[in-house]
Amino acid sequence: MPTHAASSGKTYLTWGNKIGYGSGDVAGNVVYAFLSAFLMIYLTDQMGLNPGVIGTLMMVAQLFNGVTDIGFGALLDRTHTRMGKARPWMLWSYIGCAITLVACYAIPGGLGQTAQYVWFFIAYTLLNSVFFTANNIAYSALTALITKNSVERVQMGSIRFMFAFTTSMLIQTFTVQGVRALGGGADGWRWIAIIYAVIGLVVNTISVMSVKELPPEELDEGRETGVADKYTFKEGARILLSNKYYLIILVIFLVQQIFTATLNMGIYFMTYILGDATQLGVFAWAINIPLIIGLLFTPALVKRYGEMFKVNVWGYVIALVGRLGVVASGYLGNIPLMIACSAIASFGMSPLQGTLNALIAEASEYSFLRTGKRIDGMMFSCTTLGVKIGGGVGTALAGWLLAASGYVGKATTQPDSTITMLYFMYLWIPAIATGIILFFLTRLDVEKANRALRTSADRVTA
Repeated sequence: MPTHAASSGKTYLTWGNKIGYGSGDVAGNVVYAFLSAFLMIYLTDQMGLNPGVIGTLMMVAQLFNGVTDIGFGALLDRTHTRMGKARPWMLWSYIGCAITLVACYAIPGGLGQTAQYVWFFIAYTLLNSVFFTANNIAYSALTALITKNSVERVQMGSIRFMFAFTTSMLIQTFTVQGVRALGGGADGWRWIAIIYAVIGLVVNTISVMSVKELPPEELDEGRETGVADKYTFKEGARILLSNKYYLIILVIFLVQQIFTATLNMGIYFMTYILGDATQLGVFAWAINIPLIIGLLFTPALVKRYGEMFKVNVWGYVIALVGRLGVVASGYLGNIPLMIACSAIASFGMSPLQGTLNALIAEASEYSFLRTGKRIDGMMFSCTTLGVKIGGGVGTALAGWLLAASGYVGKATTQPDSTITMLYFMYLWIPAIATGIILFFLTRLDVEKANRALRTSADRVTA
């Protein structure tokens, strides 16, 4: 069994490095939040496309991503450049992200409907399966490549998601007004996409240049440089799939994205039940501000309790109570209580958001301690694999449910069956998903497993 020192107490990063790294999720959420919150309603209410067909195309594209995600993770592990393994992929792939993001919101109105579906599918698939895959796996893998200090990894995760949720909140707050200010209609959507793409390009570049990867010999902990990286794709896949903690984290990502995809149907809930699409911004603040506040305290809580496990489990107990409160207040029609319960749920969710990257790094260490093979790239593929497949299934489910309920695109009012379905999608599915995540978190004791492996290794070498 390979030896391994305990989680390093050495510090590797300045606060400038941590903030610079975290800002990269501004670029990531310019893509992710804009797509998840607004792409469906742009396609249905602006372009007049069928939500069921759109959902199916999204799911097909996202399932294809499962192959490209794991394949790219293996490719990243084999990359050796002066910039490191991950940084060059993160830098150059965002150009493609920016172009295809704009293309998703620039479908020519003069095309026939079949051609519009084809345009959308090509742009969406290239964005998710190629460019966002490369950018996001590389960005996430940096957690394990620029520091070996577990405290710094938690801090990086917290800072990263503060930027992520702030970006998501601002996009949900200002996009509707921005589209109107830019002329409305197809032109308004296209111009807002261009603005977001440019912002993403600038911030992504800043993030890449703000950090530096550790040399391979330090990551390999004294082994011959590169030995820990040498594995076949089949061997890497076997190591990955034999790691139960990777599988648990992957499931958590999948369910989180189904949660997010259905919650992002809030634009429909606000439009057709509350009667005001701009209310999405109010709920965005209620959801994201508590997340950001919780992230501020997450590193201190982890330090206080000595592990991420307890903090995450109790956080999700709070989250489940909050989501059940949203269900009750939603059916009562008590909007202020709905907002308050949404805030409570989000506060409870925040520790997991801040520690997810650190948990993946711990899962990667688990494989390394057991096999001596470092598969950080493949391990971090669970970030985009879970995001994309979960998001694809969630969005497809939302599209199918809307279509099954009799939703009519471009209509000012919707049938009662659609209203009933919107209540189920926006209230019940997020609550059920929260309960499932809580169950899997009670099994995610990877830190305890790693401590046992290190103790065993120390006994062998003593």
